[in-house]
Amino acid sequence: MKKPIAWIMDTTGYVTEQFKSHPDVYIVPLNIHFGSEEFIDDGIDLSNDELYARMKSSKDFPKTSQPSAGKFAELYEKLKEEYECAIAVHASAKLSGTIASSMTGAEMTDFKVYTVDSLALSYGLSGLLERGLKLQDQGLSAEEITQRLEQETTDFRNFILIGNLSQLYKGGRMSGAQYYIGSVLKIKPIVQLTEKGELEPIDKVRSHKKALAYLLDRAKADHEQYGIDYFQIMHGHIPEQAEELKAELLKFAPEAEVLIGNLSSSLAVHAGEGTLAFMWRRPPASV
Repeated sequence: MKKPIAWIMDTTGYVTEQFKSHPDVYIVPLNIHFGSEEFIDDGIDLSNDELYARMKSSKDFPKTSQPSAGKFAELYEKLKEEYECAIAVHASAKLSGTIASSMTGAEMTDFKVYTVDSLALSYGLSGLLERGLKLQDQGLSAEEITQRLEQETTDFRNFILIGNLSQLYKGGRMSGAQYYIGSVLKIKPIVQLTEKGELEPIDKVRSHKKALAYLLDRAKADHEQYGIDYFQIMHGHIPEQAEELKAELLKFAPEAEVLIGNLSSSLAVHAGEGTLAFMWRRPPASV
């Protein structure tokens, strides 16, 4: 007898220990390129420390590429022998072509894959997959789970403090004038993934202290209004700052659970070293 649901995610999401050990979760990595060199974003081919060291020393600006449709087809061909269907949760289609590759791979194999655009990255993606596993335990069907996850994409809240302006400049996401002014004035841009899955700048601050206060004010508001007690802090090679943010959060939410993790390599390539992302989910409208 086939198992009911296989779960698929890509490495723009935060790969938790639960996902690594779960027998029904399959992780499809993106690729990282330094010139002609290609690495798989699996934490083994290129560790987080090695990535940041290369980003500092390499003359080539790193790039990422989505897994091919053939890569997904290869996985789905194997899974259809073991599972009735799959639910694939992927990075926002506005930011990555991974979801398109996944859908094409499913079509190539004639395997039923329910595809969810998380409209997010990092833990925004991972949190949906965690939620889906819980809904499966509650007895919901794959179709019902997919519909629920799609409804809950708008519950995600995130505030991303960009730590390294030079990474944005090298990647062509900031003009030379913006980079110069930002560097001189020590401006720290804050961006956000919108409900449409797009990255948009929402504010600028002039000091680390003010940046933390900005993030904490928004967390405190949702904690008080919605009783949020689970937060995620993803960071670009700055664990001390992540711990500092956690300590400040626990001052007004002492019972809160706080997960701290590294940005995946495929995200760090774009966000740069020193980035700090603060995330949580508001309670879903339907439980």
